Order: sequence, then structure tokens, then C-alpha cells
Amino acid sequence: MFFVLETLFLIISAIVLLRISGRKSISQMTIATTVVMISIGTVIVQPIIEDSIFKTLAAATIFIIVLLVIEYLKMKFDFFESMMAGKAVMLIENGQLQIHNLKKHRLTVDQVEMRLRTQGISKITDVKNATLESNGQIGYELKDDAKPFTMGEYKKFLQMQNNVQQQEDTIFKEITDGHMDEHDKRLR
Repeated sequence: MFFVLETLFLIISAIVLLRISGRKSISQMTIATTVVMISIGTVIVQPIIEDSIFKTLAAATIFIIVLLVIEYLKMKFDFFESMMAGKAVMLIENGQLQIHNLKKHRLTVDQVEMRLRTQGISKITDVKNATLESNGQIGYELKDDAKPFTMGEYKKFLQMQNNVQQQEDTIFKEITDGHMDEHDKRLR
């Protein structure tokens, strides 16, 4: 019975410690976060095999404190963030695949195409720039001809069309542009 209570205590302690460390999905974890989370999992299991539950909690707490210090330093200093997380790498620049960067990060063209397809991009030639972000996701910028027509652009387009029609149909045009020939002939 003591074994079950000890296990429940460890699970609850692990949940509390992980909640303190912050909320990030696995895809958003940095390398340091991933290492700490795996280590905590390993450390939490140790008291089930051994006898020292307090050493386990102390070790898990130290892991979380180190993780929080790393996260704080990443927020405070840009160089530390780039050292721990890395920087974005260009995969497509001005519409051209950067093959040397693909090879450097062990990506194939098929993998890049697959990730772009999941973003709704059907042609790699529609992409102006694409980057491999530090969290492993691909960020992209479409070429102007491939960008979707937004509601804001549609409203501007309609406004331009309405202004053109309004300018053609107004009676004030005579004042700004002078008399029209058609009216002059009929009045004479």
C-alpha cells in the first residue's frame, strides 16, 4: 500500500513541477526543455526502484530551476537565445531552394514540399521565402501573385471601382473639368 501512495505522490509532484516549468506543446519545446523533461521523467521513476523519495524530488526541483533560469536568460539576452534555440535558416530565398541549407539540416525537397502542402501551398514556385524556424516548423512568405485576396484588399478594390464610377457620373465634373461638348452643342 505504501508503494501505491509513494507512486501517486511522485506523479502529483511531477505534475506540479511541470506546471511550474510552463506550458508549451512538444513542438514548441527547445532542446534544453526537452532534455529537462526527459530527465525529470527518468528521475521521477527512480524512487520506485530505490528508497529515497526526497532525493528524487530535490533532483526534479533542481532540473526545473535550471530550466527556469535558462528560459529567463533566453528572454533577457539575445545571444543566449540564439545559442540555446538557434536561429531561423533560409530554405527558400527569392523563390529558389537553398539546397546547401537543406543538406545541412538533413531535409529533403520532398519533406519541405510536404510541410508546405500542409500549409495549403500547392506550388513551391509560389513561395518567395521560407525558413526553418528554431522550433522545427517552416515559416513562409508567398509571392505577390500567389497571395490570397483578403477582405481588406477587396474593400479597397470596391472603393476604387466606386470612386471611378462616381467621378464619371457626378455633375460636379463640369466645374472641375469644364463644360462637356455634348451639352454645349444641345444648348446652342
